[in-house]
Amino acid sequence: MDCLFCKIVAGDIPSTKVYEDEHVLAFHDINPIAPVHVLMIPKKHISSLLAIQPEDKELIGHLHLALQKVAETMEVKDPGFRIVTNIGNHGQQTVFHLHYHLIGGRQLNWTM
Repeated sequence: MDCLFCKIVAGDIPSTKVYEDEHVLAFHDINPIAPVHVLMIPKKHISSLLAIQPEDKELIGHLHLALQKVAETMEVKDPGFRIVTNIGNHGQQTVFHLHYHLIGGRQLNWTM
């Protein structure tokens, strides 16, 4: 598979990990738009939010609970943060592996 994030999961491409367990991985974005900019991905390849299947509901719930842990670890839980996922070309999705951007560490504007 020629997926950038699958290669990160496999350890073929290095990343600066923030959180990892058997189902998900969180790592620092290489082009951060805020002081805190972490990507959270499922280790299972799912191309986007639109490709989530009913059998993935436990995985997606687990991913959201892990996002809470990452927000706490990155010390943005209390002041607040943003979670973004881009879907398709018009949504500016550039890596077609489901991923969430956890963005914070400063007052965010509505547009990034």
